[in-house]
Amino acid sequence: MGRRNAYAGFAVFGALWGAWGASLPAIRDQAGVTDGQLGTALLFIGAGALAAMLLAGRAVDRWPERATAALLTLLGLVGVVVVVAAHDFSGLALSLALLGATSGAADVAINTAAGSAERAHGGAVIARAHATFSAAVVIASLTTGAVHAADLPTAIPFVAVAAAAIVVAAMILATARDDPIPTRADEAETSPGAKRPRLAPLLVIGGLGALAFAVENAHQSWSALYLRDVVGAGPAVAAAGPAVFAGVVAACRFVTGPLSGRRPRPALVGGAVLAGAGTALVAAAGTLAVALTGLALAAAGTAVLFPTLIVVLTARVSDRVRGSATSVVTTVAYLGFLAGPAYVGAWADAVGLPGAMLAVAALALLLAILAAATVSSRAPSPR
Repeated sequence: MGRRNAYAGFAVFGALWGAWGASLPAIRDQAGVTDGQLGTALLFIGAGALAAMLLAGRAVDRWPERATAALLTLLGLVGVVVVVAAHDFSGLALSLALLGATSGAADVAINTAAGSAERAHGGAVIARAHATFSAAVVIASLTTGAVHAADLPTAIPFVAVAAAAIVVAAMILATARDDPIPTRADEAETSPGAKRPRLAPLLVIGGLGALAFAVENAHQSWSALYLRDVVGAGPAVAAAGPAVFAGVVAACRFVTGPLSGRRPRPALVGGAVLAGAGTALVAAAGTLAVALTGLALAAAGTAVLFPTLIVVLTARVSDRVRGSATSVVTTVAYLGFLAGPAYVGAWADAVGLPGAMLAVAALALLLAILAAATVSSRAPSPR
């Protein structure tokens, strides 16, 4: 798959989740649920995603372009379904399970596509694809906020994302192969690079990804509340916290992508240390300026983490099994994405939000230690 298609897939993925984040209050009100019920319903996203991630890899290996196009189209359409169906708790929960399943499967597909494009064409495709995702989140969030401010229908941003998904799917299908890639069963004699990679290294990469996502999503989910409740920022400034974080992540991924791919261990260790230092600064912040500085440093550090891990994965596996390998890594990593906000909440109940941020900084330090011990200083040669 070409680089343009990989970037476009990540743009659709980011636009969907940017629209979702900005629409969450409106969807909650439309469904008529309490905050507690909303929290329960959101768990269905994770349940659907985890199951779909494990199943998607084989399909992506077999039909790379067709599976990616189909999953992006489904993701866009399901975003509209959520708005249409979310009129009570049951409708919200079921539609979110479907959204999680399509999102998880699409996540595997687009990461596989970015890895294949980087192997085929060179360049920092993976890092720039993830940067495109972050930029799309920011743009879609701001655009969706403007739609709600104008009192327009909640469905409008999701219909726009669905239309974009269909266009991107058509672009991908235009480059699809005529025949599916043979499976291992089809080829009794396979090259060593086509064999299924060992599970242990995939679990190590996924575990590092889980720590990276836990740190990243802790800030993404709690920064607005932290700025409001601890620093005393006004509602508008506090609400801008997640956008600031995502914007810095996007900018850093565009800039640092070529470097992190060539030196994965220094990139991971340095990024984790910077993320930890920024998070500790947030925990110690007494003013808005210091808190935003710490948030920006944490964003810059986390920006390099997961894309670098996908670069490491890409160099370890061949195109024929990349989807299956990516599904393992992303599924394990996604556990950290789900656990990050809950981890902050548990520590906040025990020691307050500043103490919870120090606990997040400890996760970043743990990631730095484990990455130094398990990741090569140079990207491994393709096998």
